[in-house]
Amino acid sequence: MQHPLSKPKVLLVDDDHVFLHVYTTILQQHFVTHGAQSPEEALEKLSMEGPYAVVVTDLNMPELNGLDFLRQVSRLAPRTKKILFTGKPDLDSVQPELLLPLVKKNTVVLLLQNGINIEPEISQIIGSNALIGGLCFVCSNKVGAGKICNLDYGCTISIGQYFPNNRPAGITEQMREIAQDFEQANIPIELSEDLLLARWKKLVWNIPYNGLSVVLNARTDEIMANTDTRFLVEKLMWEVAAGANSCGRIIDDRFIQKMLYHTEKMKPYLTSMKLDYDRKKPLEIEAILGNALRMAQEAGVDLPMISLLYRQLKFLDFRNQLVPLPGS
Repeated sequence: MQHPLSKPKVLLVDDDHVFLHVYTTILQQHFVTHGAQSPEEALEKLSMEGPYAVVVTDLNMPELNGLDFLRQVSRLAPRTKKILFTGKPDLDSVQPELLLPLVKKNTVVLLLQNGINIEPEISQIIGSNALIGGLCFVCSNKVGAGKICNLDYGCTISIGQYFPNNRPAGITEQMREIAQDFEQANIPIELSEDLLLARWKKLVWNIPYNGLSVVLNARTDEIMANTDTRFLVEKLMWEVAAGANSCGRIIDDRFIQKMLYHTEKMKPYLTSMKLDYDRKKPLEIEAILGNALRMAQEAGVDLPMISLLYRQLKFLDFRNQLVPLPGS
């Protein structure tokens, strides 16, 4: 039995020793961390050195993938919390297979993902269990194997609970419990009474800067320093606000001006979509732009500038996937 005041034990599983070292270093201040470079090694540790409060694993590993590994963890240690991480292109394909074996009565699912209207599909998979949507506000770039450069603003996570038809959920007990877990790890967290509004507000930044950074091949500071591109940013922001309004959510001028001001003060930054494009990874076009367009269209509202940006990105992404990286 673990003493209530002792550090929780976490088992980290990844066949990449660099990532394993990075995760261990990050977490060891607040957790007792054990590492394993294979599911087989991890299962042995689970039997010999458990119980663990949390098991964190990669999806793609040789011999036994993360999903099959977590199924075995569930049998050996049903009360242990389980976290699986993977790249964005793999996420949609594994959602049903990932969630169904892990979801029991009163399970709470936390979805940390960019975009909007992504909860309904997950909600169908998990049924009546609680679904919490989360938005990560972080200004960082991966600069090498196991190396993350945090450029500005630290890291804040905003969470809100999903209710059918995107009804505001208020602040729920499940949200408070998740917030407590993050706060114990010294990660700032904000609770949102209205998840849909929070997602539209995130799009005020994500749609113009992610989209234009790819189309214009530019950093955020370059976009903001030019009168014409800054004009495009503001017009796109107002279209996002119009999309939010079509869903009964209000984003006012003060919020838009705050986003412009913070971006002007931000250190030069390549957006996540631009980095994905440069690395020839699939872009999050549908989650960020496509879903926003479709929600507005269903309400009878046209967003012409976002639609144009969406079509440009679809073409660029398609062409980008056809040409391999040099040396690959």
